[in-house]
Amino acid sequence: MKIGKYKISRQSHPLIVAEMSGNHNKSLERAMLLVEQAAKSGAHMLKLQTYTADTLTINSEKKDFQILSEDSLWKGKTLHSLYDEAHTPWEWTEKIIKRCNELNIMCFSTPFDETAVDFLEKLNVPAYKIASYENVHLPLIRKVAKTKKPIIISTGLASISEIEDAVNVLKEENCDQFALLKCTSAYPASPENSNVLTIPDLRKKFNCEVGLSDHTVGIGAALAAISHGATIVEKHFTLDRNDGGVDSSFSIEPNELKLLVDESKKTWQALGTIKYGVTESEKIGLQFRRSIYVIKDIDKDEQLTNKNIRIIRPGKGLLPKHFDKILGKKVNQKISRGTPMSWEFLDKK
Repeated sequence: MKIGKYKISRQSHPLIVAEMSGNHNKSLERAMLLVEQAAKSGAHMLKLQTYTADTLTINSEKKDFQILSEDSLWKGKTLHSLYDEAHTPWEWTEKIIKRCNELNIMCFSTPFDETAVDFLEKLNVPAYKIASYENVHLPLIRKVAKTKKPIIISTGLASISEIEDAVNVLKEENCDQFALLKCTSAYPASPENSNVLTIPDLRKKFNCEVGLSDHTVGIGAALAAISHGATIVEKHFTLDRNDGGVDSSFSIEPNELKLLVDESKKTWQALGTIKYGVTESEKIGLQFRRSIYVIKDIDKDEQLTNKNIRIIRPGKGLLPKHFDKILGKKVNQKISRGTPMSWEFLDKK
């Protein structure tokens, strides 16, 4: 899979996506600061959300449209009021994309309805994201697939059959540039509910790139995901959690985003390949292994005993496992103290 200049695969470092969401707090100036800090922290892409309250829902006080859960960050709000507070004004989008281009960070978005796709196409975004709550919105997925742009789909809430439905739509539109992100649609999500072991299973089942849309606090779940094959990690991003904002409590700050970028690359590098035995970087360590050495001058035809050979460092002689085997053997030449023991010193008789 490729998005712009980034090739997304297990052979490349993970793609780190900073999600602005509603953390601009309705300020374009703050949105621009988020762009600058995301770029400074080393994130590869910045993601926006493109919707309005009216494209997502209707303005109603009926119970169905109220957030009543005691566990919700947004308890007491209506859907319409939440989305009105959180949405990114569409007239900001071109300005944000321009600033991203200036700072060499790619910008794309999550459209929440077909009109958002039409709007983003005019701005020539390089890719699209389908949010977890929209992964059953097959008409929207089909609309996005028809753009022939790479697509990232979060799988929060979705059953296997629902993920299959979404992937089938992509295949019907000949879209093979897509990735699936494991996502726990809780805000915040807990590490124990992240289930990152799903990630390699997604890769196996759908033969595509995989990753994590992470709503946990901190970067532990993201690094765990990378260790299990995630090639994309998306995290909500804010300037300062103390500033408030609809998603600030589970968003990472600039220093944490930089840490994620740095540690994700190290985690990916640490995966390496299946390897046993001495690596190039370990060769120097052979000096600190034990092996069989001559510790006292030995004359020709003299027997090897505990008095004239020992298992010591460095590791340039015969392996310790041969010690008992060579005890009592005669040598075929003089050997000086400090010589690594070798088979060629032994009398063949």
